[in-house]
Amino acid sequence: MILVPGRSQKQGTSLNKGKLKDEYLTVTTTAEMNESDMQRMKLVNGDKIQLKSDVGQAVVTCKSKKKEDLPAGMIFIPYGPSSSQLMASDTAASGMPMSKHMEVIVTKV
Repeated sequence: MILVPGRSQKQGTSLNKGKLKDEYLTVTTTAEMNESDMQRMKLVNGDKIQLKSDVGQAVVTCKSKKKEDLPAGMIFIPYGPSSSQLMASDTAASGMPMSKHMEVIVTKV
């Protein structure tokens, strides 16, 4: 599947409260998946999944999104410790790791 980390409103507001607070940790360890992908993989909201990239792996909670909100085959996760474990350190001189369109293997934990 294709993982697209990014900023979310909830991630931004919880970051202001602190990176060690439960709200931030919950937001940044929740991956959103297309509901049909979740059904195909026999996943339900709240299941733990492992995301594995060429660089690393992370265990996160999954949450379904309607097909019109997130295309099939894609996963969204807010930037945070979990998404960082999946990114290479190369920034191509931009200061930001290249994190869009990462291929990941998804398995239920």
